[in-house]
Amino acid sequence: MRSTDDKAAPRGAHQRALASIIENRLSATGDYETAIPHLRFFRRDEPAPPTVCMVEPCIVFVAQGAKRLWVGGEGYLYDSSRLLVTSLDLPGGSEVLTASAAQPCVGLMLKLDMRALAELIAMGGLPALDGTAAGAGAGIGIGAATDDILAPLERLLALLDDPAAIPVIAPLIQREIYYRLLRGDQAARLRRITAVDSQGHRITKAIDWLKSNFTQSLRVEELAARVQMSATTFHQHFRQLTAMSPLQYQKWLRLNEAKRLMLSEHLDAASAAYKVGYESPSQFSREYSRLYGLSPKRDIMEMRGRAAEGS
Repeated sequence: MRSTDDKAAPRGAHQRALASIIENRLSATGDYETAIPHLRFFRRDEPAPPTVCMVEPCIVFVAQGAKRLWVGGEGYLYDSSRLLVTSLDLPGGSEVLTASAAQPCVGLMLKLDMRALAELIAMGGLPALDGTAAGAGAGIGIGAATDDILAPLERLLALLDDPAAIPVIAPLIQREIYYRLLRGDQAARLRRITAVDSQGHRITKAIDWLKSNFTQSLRVEELAARVQMSATTFHQHFRQLTAMSPLQYQKWLRLNEAKRLMLSEHLDAASAAYKVGYESPSQFSREYSRLYGLSPKRDIMEMRGRAAEGS
């Protein structure tokens, strides 16, 4: 496995202010919705190995501490000097690298409105893409946490102390953040996904279809035709963007939903397997164990045990 670790840049006033705002609002480890649409906070009090997750199109900023997201065997380190930027729904593994009770890992996740990004692109006035941005074809990247982005993020979080202003001002600040992203070092990644009729836009449409129809049998040729691509080109671009084949992506969706059904709706493994589209419970158990490291029954028992200890 390969990791994109680099030397971190110095931390600044905006980073320290964001860390203070977030830490003061979170008293315990967890993920928290805020009163601002599309904005979440998180806190972790100790390092933790990768946990399976789905990352939406978003930016993630760790104001204090450090995390790494693993996608397709490659690790993306992000901390107080660099943003994680994802341009489509990506299965991965989220790892906490630096955290303690005294100095918890705290940060924010701002979900991206791809339609708003597309509108800003359509208005024009953005620098032309030169086609040389490294890794711009992938659906994930690491960008510099510059003051141009951190300053409006700080103003966005300040609105939590003025709830009446959130509906009016928050969308304006979020639009400013999008504009800064589209002029920054991750602009190529975002612009290639949002451009109508681009290959990235077509892959995004295919992912939307998979998320709604993952229980069905999948024929890659039919899905490629649905988004007006040849099967070969579709497979190539799908893997480039997600680090998975379409069938692997469907399998991940099935296993993740089966886990939810067993944990939240108390289905047994066989029932969950059939409900998400598996024809063989034994195949389901093998693939589940390969992804999560434990058999379905043991994994759910351990998760419930940890939840009981924390309550």
